[in-house]
Amino acid sequence: MQKPDYMIMVCNSYRVAGDAQGFCNKQGATSFVQMISEGCGDRGIDALVTTTACLSVCSQGPIVVIQPNNYWYGGVTEDRLEEILDALENDEAVEEYLIAK
Repeated sequence: MQKPDYMIMVCNSYRVAGDAQGFCNKQGATSFVQMISEGCGDRGIDALVTTTACLSVCSQGPIVVIQPNNYWYGGVTEDRLEEILDALENDEAVEEYLIAK
């Protein structure tokens, strides 16, 4: 297997004990995986898109993390995802949506 250029992780609100925290999911994060996968395919971005357990920044959710760039995006919406993927196509960040530097 050849590793992808990027790993894109979408918070899925689940804690270690298996209890759903719910914030990111209630804000639509569950639909992001398919949208991101399709958006990457449309742009020719080589990425593995997956969900993750709670990233513990619920107050800033929904959260999407892009590695290896270590971009942590908060308050992600469908419209913002388009901007994020457009920027990623050029290996850049959308600075105004980053929650950590």
